Order: sequence, then structure tokens, then C-alpha cells
Amino acid sequence: MILYGASGHGKVIHDILKSQDKGMEITYVDDADKGTSFYGCPLQKSQDIKVAEPLIIAIGNNVTRKKIAENYQNFSIAIHSSAVISPTVQMGEGTVIMANVSCNADTRIGRHVILNTSASIDHDCEIADFAHISPHASLAGNVSVGEGAHVGIGACVIQGMKIGKYAVVGAGSVIINDVPDFATVVGNPARIIKTENL
Repeated sequence: MILYGASGHGKVIHDILKSQDKGMEITYVDDADKGTSFYGCPLQKSQDIKVAEPLIIAIGNNVTRKKIAENYQNFSIAIHSSAVISPTVQMGEGTVIMANVSCNADTRIGRHVILNTSASIDHDCEIADFAHISPHASLAGNVSVGEGAHVGIGACVIQGMKIGKYAVVGAGSVIINDVPDFATVVGNPARIIKTENL
């Protein structure tokens, strides 16, 4: 297995994979000058990736993750054994689900999504490609999260809300209104502090 990204996020995904298969061989890939090993595993440059090997992009930045994903095809999924995932959840390639995540009935999760530690996703939510739901964030039922959106640590989103693409929901924010595309919102209740196209 290849983990693209030699950082803290990559360490967490490493531990998920090893908890599922102690004998799994993991190689990190990172083009920064970080030596030849990371977290007890070999470290290579991206030019050394063998196309046939399964890969997970271990980078938290949603825009960067999307750019890297455009260059590869064989992606795997990592789900921590403590996560509680309804059998009716649909999930795309490259997605990572951390420890103690709860994801309820008929939720649809896109490609290369991060559901971080102890995130709570209720029924019928839709989380688009490259989104990141941070630790302890909570989405009530029927919430829609757009491509590349980032819901910050401990944020709460009431039922039926729409979080726009590449929007940022600040840590601890309470969402009681839809969040437009590219907006950054903070506070309780959350208010827009800036809007910025990528």
C-alpha cells in the first residue's frame, strides 16, 4: 500500500491499515526532502510510484488531494475498526474513515473524503468528493456537503443544511443556515467572514 503524504495525517492512516493487517507493507511517498524513511516505513518520491500499487492520498488539504488524485487511478479505502458504518452507506474510492466515526443510514460519501476522528454523520447525508469532516464535527440528517468543503473540529450542522463547495466551517461553529460556495463561516450561529474563489 502507498500512502501519498509523509505527515501526521499519514501516520493516522498507517495505524488504521496496520490494525486491519499487521503484515501489510506500507510505503510513503512525499516529494519534500524528508529522507528515505518515515514512521518506520520506506519513503520515496512520487516519480517512483508503481502504477499498479493501491494508493491512499494521506494529505488533509482538500485542494491538494484533488490535484494528486488526478494523476493516479488505483485507490484504496481505509476504515478504522471502531467506526460504526451503516451497511446502506455508499462510499467512493480513496476515502478514509478514522476512529470512532459514526455514519448512519443511506448516507452517500464521495471520493477521497476524510471523516476524521469521532465525526458523527446522521442519516441521508451527502458528502461530495474531497470534503473533510474534522474531529468531533456533527452533521444532522439530510445535510449536504459540497466538493472540497471543510467542516472544522467540533462544528455542528442542523438537519437539512447545505454546505457549499470549498466552503470552510470554522471550529466549533453552529450552522443553522446554508453556507454558500467558497464562503468561510465562524461562530454560533455561524456568519460569513469571507468569500474566496479558488
